Amino acid sequence: MTYAEDRKPQTDEARGVFDSEITSEFALPDGLAVPRAGGESDTTSEFALPDGLDVPQTPPAEPEGSAFSPPRTYSAKNPPPAFTPPTGIPVVSLTKDVPWQDRMRTMLRMPVAERPALEVVHKAEEEGPAVPRVLDLTLRIGELLLAGGEGAEDVEAAMFAVCRSYGLDRCEPNATFTLLSISYQPSLVEDPVTASRTVRRRGTDYTRLAAVFQLVDDLSDPETQISLEEAYRRLAEIRRNRHPYPGWVLTCASGLLAGAASVLVGGDLVVFVAAALGAMLGDRLAWLCAGRGLPEFYQFTVAAMPPAAIGIALTLAHVDVKASAVVTGGLFALLPGRALVAGVQDGLTGFYITAAARLLEVMYFFVGIVVGVLMMLYVGVQLGAHLNPDAALGNSERPLWQIGASMLLSLTFAVLLQQERSTVLAVTLNGGVAWSVYGAMRYTGELSPVASTAVAAGLVGLFGQLLSRYRFASALPYTTAAIGPLLPGSATYFGLLSFAQNNVDKGLVSLSTAAALAMAIAIGVNLGSEISRMFLRIGSAGKRKAAKRTRGF
Repeated sequence: MTYAEDRKPQTDEARGVFDSEITSEFALPDGLAVPRAGGESDTTSEFALPDGLDVPQTPPAEPEGSAFSPPRTYSAKNPPPAFTPPTGIPVVSLTKDVPWQDRMRTMLRMPVAERPALEVVHKAEEEGPAVPRVLDLTLRIGELLLAGGEGAEDVEAAMFAVCRSYGLDRCEPNATFTLLSISYQPSLVEDPVTASRTVRRRGTDYTRLAAVFQLVDDLSDPETQISLEEAYRRLAEIRRNRHPYPGWVLTCASGLLAGAASVLVGGDLVVFVAAALGAMLGDRLAWLCAGRGLPEFYQFTVAAMPPAAIGIALTLAHVDVKASAVVTGGLFALLPGRALVAGVQDGLTGFYITAAARLLEVMYFFVGIVVGVLMMLYVGVQLGAHLNPDAALGNSERPLWQIGASMLLSLTFAVLLQQERSTVLAVTLNGGVAWSVYGAMRYTGELSPVASTAVAAGLVGLFGQLLSRYRFASALPYTTAAIGPLLPGSATYFGLLSFAQNNVDKGLVSLSTAAALAMAIAIGVNLGSEISRMFLRIGSAGKRKAAKRTRGF
């Protein structure tokens, strides 16, 4: 072993073995020391550096780390500016004098990297916001909104507003038909915090919906300091609030709604009373089924039977009334217009999974109505009831009666939706305007019923959005009840009657017309809402940039 090799670093184990026992035959015996030549260098390699030459030592290489580790020059207190693309990021001015849903919708429609950093007002908490509790509050608010029938985009906007009000900027809410989730990432180098909540029960109470909107508006107001405890307390009060109308008022409202719908399609006083009695009986039977825990499909089936049975009974008794108007009036109280509008709105705004689930729910409700009415119509046909599927409903000879009936229908629909008393008058007038426009285009102008319905529904959506922006509230209380007079009750009835009389072709044509009218209502309401947002002052021209996100080019 040479002297150079002897200078190599060795492990402790190797040194111990070398010191204790040397087995090489070239090892020197103990006590024998060979003197070295004085003029000879200790290092004999030709690559050795001469004495006096000092070469600076190279710094050790930086150890390889994770791609998510912050660089050595990064400072959390003074972070460098974010990367800006060559084309630049358009300046987005989000004014604070517009409703929070418009501001948050603008943020959600932008990519995460292009969202402007708004002024964050921290709430008065001792140690800053508790992230899990903020996320839990956000999910509970989103649950009430989604269960109340609010669109998925507005639910995500509300969740985003609650998070930002407590200083959580980098959060991503996600709303589907039955599941709410939200993820918050403190920074690029920290693990995200994710929470979710399942929506199992749904209920129609627009008073509670308005209270939740007011809570989110107060949380989004930078001048209002609401702690987490106060927000939880107000949310608990909203959940405990009783419905503004008792059960007997709802039953009477369903009867008046059916009666008004029967007058709307050409019925008289006898038809009004018969349709009202059938609808109230169906409502009580549906409440009885709900109390026994039956699903909503069977509740709709049972509720659709009494109006059809009364109409058939009047026909068998040879009473000179329009039995078709009685059945049609009963169907108006059952058609799921609210769920249909919400489903189409979700589809138009890009929430396709939620839209598909809502439309599937509408289809099941509609099938339940079909089953109930078809059973009664089949029994009537077998008993010899002469029901004419070609009978004409509705006429232009009584415009004042029809306008009054449409306003009564909208008023009772608003009561069924548990709206605030302060919104009932506005939605009643909105429904009267909708029917006036529809009647002028359909009967006076002799235009297509689908086109007339779409224009009338568009005005409903436009006025509803303007009224909601004026009061900084949800648009649903101002639009859902107003579309009641436009629902395709007569086309649905005649389609079912044709099926019961084994006339499948006419039945398919009538049901296709009913589906087209329903889509025209939903698309018209959504288009009117979008037109109102387009012309409202929300910010700069870049506020609607993210609406292109679903394009294929």
